Amino acid sequence: MTTTTRTSRHLSVFVDRPCQEVYDYARDPANIPAWAPGLASSLRPVDGRWVGESPLGRIVVDFTPRNDFGVLDHDVTLPSGRTVHNPMRVIADGTGCEVVFTLRRQPGTSDEEFRRDAEAVSADLAALKRLMEQR
Repeated sequence: MTTTTRTSRHLSVFVDRPCQEVYDYARDPANIPAWAPGLASSLRPVDGRWVGESPLGRIVVDFTPRNDFGVLDHDVTLPSGRTVHNPMRVIADGTGCEVVFTLRRQPGTSDEEFRRDAEAVSADLAALKRLMEQR
């Protein structure tokens, strides 16, 4: 079944590391392949943008500027030319933090595809947690 209604899922993980440390690590595009291989197996800077190889082919990733609010939003331009905006936040929680990714269902996405996308994002967040808590 495919739906045209825009829906979102907020996927999150608690990380037992300081908020700023998690933000700094996740914000560095060079670290993306280590914790989000579903996004890109490699990323390199090209003319102020980050270009990478993904399971879908060549992508371009544009990150929001570094900020004091934990905002890690990023736009991913797919090989088709379509750009997907991905809201993401690192929110302080005591001595640790919560990393929240908002997965927006794209037009024409089936229930099964949306479920698989959510599983992939959840796996990436779990990998980020593991990597950060091993430090």
